[in-house]
Amino acid sequence: MTAPVIPQTAPPAELRAELMDCLQVNLAWLARAEHGVSPLVLGARLEFEPRDRGPGRLPTVEAGTDTHVERTAEALGLSITDRHTLGSRAEFPPTGLGTVYVIADAYHLPWVPYRGHAHMDHSFLLGRDASGRAEVRDGYHNDTPYGPARPGTWTLTGQELTEALPDGARVYRTTRAGMPQAVTEAVPAAAAAVESYVRAYREHPDREEALARLTLETWLLARARRLHAAHRAAAGGTATAVEEHLTAWGKLTEQTFLAHRRVQRGRPEPTGPLERLAELLHADAQVFTAPSPARETTPATAGAGTAETGSPDIDALRTTVAEEAAAVLRVPAAELLAGRALTEVPGFGSFRMVDIVERIERRLDIEFDADDLVPENLHDLSGLCRITARAHRETP
Repeated sequence: MTAPVIPQTAPPAELRAELMDCLQVNLAWLARAEHGVSPLVLGARLEFEPRDRGPGRLPTVEAGTDTHVERTAEALGLSITDRHTLGSRAEFPPTGLGTVYVIADAYHLPWVPYRGHAHMDHSFLLGRDASGRAEVRDGYHNDTPYGPARPGTWTLTGQELTEALPDGARVYRTTRAGMPQAVTEAVPAAAAAVESYVRAYREHPDREEALARLTLETWLLARARRLHAAHRAAAGGTATAVEEHLTAWGKLTEQTFLAHRRVQRGRPEPTGPLERLAELLHADAQVFTAPSPARETTPATAGAGTAETGSPDIDALRTTVAEEAAAVLRVPAAELLAGRALTEVPGFGSFRMVDIVERIERRLDIEFDADDLVPENLHDLSGLCRITARAHRETP
């Protein structure tokens, strides 16, 4: 496979790929490139609509693949004129079809970080370049546990494409059905739906499974709200309350991921994420439809403030914490000691945050209190030092 290239087929900046999931983004790219449709129309309607996945399975806000593709196409003003499944021995891409939208197993796709790690439906655009070679365009933008996924265009030989699709693929042809008729709306979440959804995750007996699924759920929920906010902002700005609300969703996603990692390692499960999830779901419609006055910020978690007295050699502790954080982020420890926030370092995010926590615990032979592991304590050196000092005192 040739290296990613960035010619005229690179995603336009207005695609806002970072706001979309792996099925939405390439239909949006197609609609933008061929019909001039703004991808932000996908954020016009925000609603909480979990579906039951059957007995013993956790509910999800993730629509089934076919439903999600149909809804996305409709929202973009596209009509699916043909869909069919091609077997592993079929010709890719089919001659004469132009650019087609394809869904295949990410486990085999060589340009995504999921290759060899995770089975899931993943979309891309497939056509032929001027020389007749297969050309793949994929706008997906996300940081994954296996590395970053970034938009690009790749050319593949026929053999490479066949190897990337050993189980075949679903191929869709589309045409323009008309301009999207987007109605901006944030539908209030039904109290019963929120309670049933949260209760299912709270009472699920397998806590690792529940938190693994909840990590994906909060990511999907947060991304949908960022897309809705971007759609509203394009029409007239974003209120401070909306920005704070999106920040709270981002923090919840981080906290849930951290809780999952803790339970994976046999550590106590932090309290609070599910209650915060319910609060944010109920607040969605009010925040997005309210006039500009900012709402009050969420109070800081217990323990915020200056480092407590009685800590063991706080200067040495601060240096140790800075060294471990710097090793993960690949920056000089002196920069962090001088006051650079962790969030200002490129690449900082949920995965790096967990790595920092685990390195500090191993080096100092301590265990953080589960309820101290909230983003408010993990985004800067002072917060990390504060909870490290507390864990140092309390660890036998």
